Amino acid sequence: MKNRLCGIGEALIDFIPDVKGQRLKDVPSFTRVAGGAPANVIGAVTKLGIPSKMLTKLGDDPFGDYIIDVLNEAGIDTSNIERDQEGETALAFVSLAADGNRDFKFYRKNSADLRYSVDDIPEDILDDCGMIHFCSVDLVESPMKEAHKKLIDMAIEKGVKVSFDPNLRFSLWDDLDALKKTVNDFIPYADIIKISDEELEFITGKTDIKDAVPELLSAGRGKYVIYTKGADGAEIYTKDGMVEAPGYSIEVRDTTGAGDSFIGAFLFCILRDEVEDLNSVSKDKLYEYLDFANAYAANTSTKEGALAAMAAMDEIQEWIKNRK
Repeated sequence: MKNRLCGIGEALIDFIPDVKGQRLKDVPSFTRVAGGAPANVIGAVTKLGIPSKMLTKLGDDPFGDYIIDVLNEAGIDTSNIERDQEGETALAFVSLAADGNRDFKFYRKNSADLRYSVDDIPEDILDDCGMIHFCSVDLVESPMKEAHKKLIDMAIEKGVKVSFDPNLRFSLWDDLDALKKTVNDFIPYADIIKISDEELEFITGKTDIKDAVPELLSAGRGKYVIYTKGADGAEIYTKDGMVEAPGYSIEVRDTTGAGDSFIGAFLFCILRDEVEDLNSVSKDKLYEYLDFANAYAANTSTKEGALAAMAAMDEIQEWIKNRK
């Protein structure tokens, strides 16, 4: 079946604080977890039952070894991950507020993932894939940005769906105007666009999602605009209207990877059902997909870490059943 997900972009080490509610400079100790938004999304899809693959480059260092081990343990296909002698595996230190929200400090000035190039992409990489997914962290000017363009072109040529979650990280960009332009340059190539309530105004210049949707859907290939609202749930906009699903009330432990787990769970539903035409999915079915994605992200937020916190299908089904 051609229903695997192929993700491209960063895989890195998140250092999560052992104590919440402190500024980053005051955190005395951290626990390492494998992360990076594309890797997290692929991890969610894989843990839910659809084998998926990652395209990136890691440093030939112990941190890269650790990421490979974690991805392999999650069932992710790592056979196309390159190792680099000159670049280093990226690191991110995270500070968690008492409510579980985060502040980041990245160490990636010589990051191996940015050295991944068009020549590293196998020509047959999408032969068993139904979708590709990418974010904005690795869209800075680099060989990796050009690799994104090539993979997107390959996907469009082969009829493979394209999913884009900007997942903005402002501290990684010297020029925020360049970030905004880059995100808007890539939006027209995506069938599925996910934007959070915190990102809407920066990306679109609009404060109301309803004002932004017409332009987002008409910009290019757009079929779905998914608007996430954290604890308040999510909305999906199509050419036929809007579907909304409420969030889940939980005790938040860590929101790291929550948005990634949401879009991963949503993409899993599309891939599982082998949806050919996104415009043909009923509103009832879209509600089902959104509700499942909300539940999956909520469950992830009750645990620490990102990829390590994401549930397998039997675990999330049991969790949902116990809440009804």
